[in-house]
Amino acid sequence: MNGSSAPWRAACVVSIVLFLISPVFCDEWKAGHGLVSVTGVMNLTEPPAPSEVFFSGPDSPPEAAGWLEGLKTWRTDRRTRLRYDGSQYDRPDLEWTQHVFTQVQVLIWDRSLYDPEKGEYTVDRFLAETQARMGKIDAVLIWHVYPNLGVDDRNQFDLLRDLPGGLSGLRRVIEQFHDHAVRVFFPILAWDSGTRDEGAVPWVAISQTLKDIGADGINFDTLETVPAAFRLASDAIGQPLALEPQFQPRDESIAWTNISWNDWVTWEGRQYPFVPMVSKTKWLESRHSVNVTDRFTRDKTDSLQHAFFNGQGYAVLENLWGFWYGMNPNDAEAVLRFTSIERAMAANLRSADWEPHAATLQDGVFASRFPTQSSTLWTIVNRNEYDIAGPQLRLAYHAGVHYYDLWHGVELKPSLRGTEATLSFEMESRGFGAIVATEESATAGPLKEILAYMAVRSRRALSSYSREWKAAPQSMVDGKATNLVSAAPPGMVLIPAGDYDFRVHGIEVEGGNDPGADVQYPWEDSARRFHRHQLHLHGFYMDRTPVTNAQFKKFLTASGYHPKDDHNFLRDWKNGNYPEGWGDKPVTWVSIEDSRAFAAWAGKRLAHEWEWQYAAQSADGRIYPWGNDWNARAMPAPDHGRTMTPPGNVDAFPLGASPFGLLDLVGSVSQWTDEFRDDHTRAAIVRGGAAYQSRGSIWYFPQTYRLDEHQKYLLMSPGRDRAGTIGFRCVADAR
Repeated sequence: MNGSSAPWRAACVVSIVLFLISPVFCDEWKAGHGLVSVTGVMNLTEPPAPSEVFFSGPDSPPEAAGWLEGLKTWRTDRRTRLRYDGSQYDRPDLEWTQHVFTQVQVLIWDRSLYDPEKGEYTVDRFLAETQARMGKIDAVLIWHVYPNLGVDDRNQFDLLRDLPGGLSGLRRVIEQFHDHAVRVFFPILAWDSGTRDEGAVPWVAISQTLKDIGADGINFDTLETVPAAFRLASDAIGQPLALEPQFQPRDESIAWTNISWNDWVTWEGRQYPFVPMVSKTKWLESRHSVNVTDRFTRDKTDSLQHAFFNGQGYAVLENLWGFWYGMNPNDAEAVLRFTSIERAMAANLRSADWEPHAATLQDGVFASRFPTQSSTLWTIVNRNEYDIAGPQLRLAYHAGVHYYDLWHGVELKPSLRGTEATLSFEMESRGFGAIVATEESATAGPLKEILAYMAVRSRRALSSYSREWKAAPQSMVDGKATNLVSAAPPGMVLIPAGDYDFRVHGIEVEGGNDPGADVQYPWEDSARRFHRHQLHLHGFYMDRTPVTNAQFKKFLTASGYHPKDDHNFLRDWKNGNYPEGWGDKPVTWVSIEDSRAFAAWAGKRLAHEWEWQYAAQSADGRIYPWGNDWNARAMPAPDHGRTMTPPGNVDAFPLGASPFGLLDLVGSVSQWTDEFRDDHTRAAIVRGGAAYQSRGSIWYFPQTYRLDEHQKYLLMSPGRDRAGTIGFRCVADAR
């Protein structure tokens, strides 16, 4: 800790220590959502009411002055009740948080960040592709956990260490982001209480891990309050991390969380009103950076305008857990333009004297005023669905003041009348505006730069950029047919040809039934959650059981196979062999590539998903391999421990046999089938569900044993993809 932070320590250490010993502490470090009920139904808690997060705007312009005084009274009272000390915002080592206007959440699986063919991170590619659409990025949140967390007993820290290159590889990734002046956050999940115990309290574990890789901040998934222990822990080891709850803090934690998200309309039924609301967090501490986000919305104009009106940045989420929900061109261009202005005028946006709902001259046009000693900035939004031109602002005037239209990059000539200046300019339908009044002449410095940039950018109207949203097309990786087989190979069962009503749906927690969710089969024109298709299947042979450790050992001995990326390869084995007594257990810790290699050696291939389901279900559409009624004796008992137990032998549950006599189809280990790709994501469908079920949250990788449901597992690299709960079985094409 350098000397410049000593005043903050002196001011805050007493309150932090008191906070740490408070009995309230244990209640605050927990997931901000309900757990899975005994019925298995998701029961998210109700999100905060609008009045808890925002102030509504004044009922009419004449009431704005009294309304603003009410906000000031609330702020004074609230700060008093919180015993608020804002000295952390004076810290030089965290001042950078006040310049984060565009933050992008990037999934570690995104193909723009990691090239699976070359086996290397591609930071430059990710930045080039993203910044070409939405301008400079100030920070990234690298997301490495959900939705794959909980597929086995690895915890959130294990999954970080399991990334390609380990922690040293991540350090190089972060250095590359820093070379581009981009700060890096990683998440911590309060709800990860069902996987392996890390053996250290979370504030110490995450602080030390992020110090090891040189990261800049922590994002607190699902939380709106951050225990002060995280502030104390990161400072104690000399890594002053920015603390960023997912939701705007509304309690005393605002004193030690410099940055947060406004993730308000993620929930169904939430809409922004016509009159812009005012962020309570921003009003309470104007130096607190809030990045607004609105993930599952195809037209983000409402949230973009609310962000700009409040002088806040934007958090961009496009790869939503393997579902590409890209910004439409209009929204991306809006982010580029207004965050460029915010970045240039950051000192104004920190003003303690900002005034939301400053007076304007046009109905449906709303402005916030951000004054400093040297200039005053107005951020303006046109909420009308039509263009507005002519007089927009009437301001007090004195000689020597220049008025610049930042949105269009030009100086304005006011219409003067006594001590008043009237400014006229154009605003597009549902558009933006920005005016700065200053005695500074725009001949040099940041003001000259932003005017020149926006003069060029605004030559093309924002409205000319398309608002059309398109789902990303997917393709299936099609495996080659095998040589035709005329008799059942050893250990395989004939699945006869037949007509099949293939019906299945994905069980992803998020994404609803939007186009683009789940996967796209070859006969579909888009990815979607629910699938049904009439198929005629040619006959094929399928392994009666999943491939066992003994069978995989035979393959290794005969072929000499060893993967280039061998991280986690056969992790349960020791010295090239499986543990004693494990010969008939299903082999796990094998990637989809390892499984394909085995299949090719054996003259087989992995099953298409519909083949797997037909072999498990037959043509009668049954829910489970053994019938339509649940039978707990037909499969292993669920494993809810924080440490996995080994799977049973593949023939241990004969009551679970399918109509064709296949065993161990559900409830032991999941099984690789088809792989799907789009420009950003690779994913595999795994079938059968595993015995291991992490407890404690709806967000863990979901298991399903029903034959009309499937699981989508995101793919990155073989070493990261291998899991203790995923194995495979093979098929061969029948003559």
